[in-house]
Amino acid sequence: MSVDIFLIGSGGQLGWEVERQIPSTLSVQALARAQFDITNREQVLRGIAGAAPKVVVNAAAYTAVDQAETERSEAFLINRDGPAYLAEACNLHGATLIHVSTDYVFDGAKAEPYTEDDATTPLSVYGESKLAGELAVRAGCPRHVIFRTAWVYGVQGKNFVKTMLRLGGLHDQLRIVNDQHGSPTFARDLAKAVIFVAERMTNNVVPSNGFGTFHCAGGGVTTWHRFARRIFDICKSKGMPVPEIEGVTTAQYPTPAPRPPNSVLDCNKVARVYGIAMRSWEEALAEMLNETLGADVSAGDA
Repeated sequence: MSVDIFLIGSGGQLGWEVERQIPSTLSVQALARAQFDITNREQVLRGIAGAAPKVVVNAAAYTAVDQAETERSEAFLINRDGPAYLAEACNLHGATLIHVSTDYVFDGAKAEPYTEDDATTPLSVYGESKLAGELAVRAGCPRHVIFRTAWVYGVQGKNFVKTMLRLGGLHDQLRIVNDQHGSPTFARDLAKAVIFVAERMTNNVVPSNGFGTFHCAGGGVTTWHRFARRIFDICKSKGMPVPEIEGVTTAQYPTPAPRPPNSVLDCNKVARVYGIAMRSWEEALAEMLNETLGADVSAGDA
């Protein structure tokens, strides 16, 4: 018996949200990494053949950016080879593949937001592996949608917001990079965008230019420092003790994997083709922290 959506990576912060946001009108088979290994070609081909889905959503990925510098083979296995096998299986069975990629495919040298047509020149192994996955999806399955997103956080899994909450409870002062620019993206908002597109694919209501690569990230632009400051502003409004936040440069806070100084994504294409307009990162962050910490707070100013 076929399903509408075959969701891979349901245990991660994005996949967890996708599974919970799928409407009851759609049938879904949701599998965590332990249940479905995208790096096993035979399992991928067999699993998708058995489920006969209309849409496959790949929310599985190797996301340890710094660790990838010393685990190149593992990063490429999950971020390149896995998507290649999924694309092959989807193409064989006529399914659409929705795949999630990253802003880190860019080097950050551009002053303006990046469009889908800008050259990709990743700085890190993680970025290289995700770009390789994009190329594999495009080569293997014409019926694909690639969502490039950025700075993802959510109520499930590890992310910057949760790290700040943990470190804020341990230290009186934190040093946060203030010269990297991007757009925080709430996993729930991204999940809703993915499902919006998946629904249209299952109903064969695909707009002109509906396949291909799309940028989809939270509205607005900030730095990691301003992002952290807003997190702790909300915490303070709830009566929680908060640390002092010191802004530092990337040079003052080196990491194993280099980060792009500007990875802001131009999301006009997904708005034009699908009508998807992501809300501001401040509003989304307030919702996430309301849920995580309890009590209502407004988005306020950042």
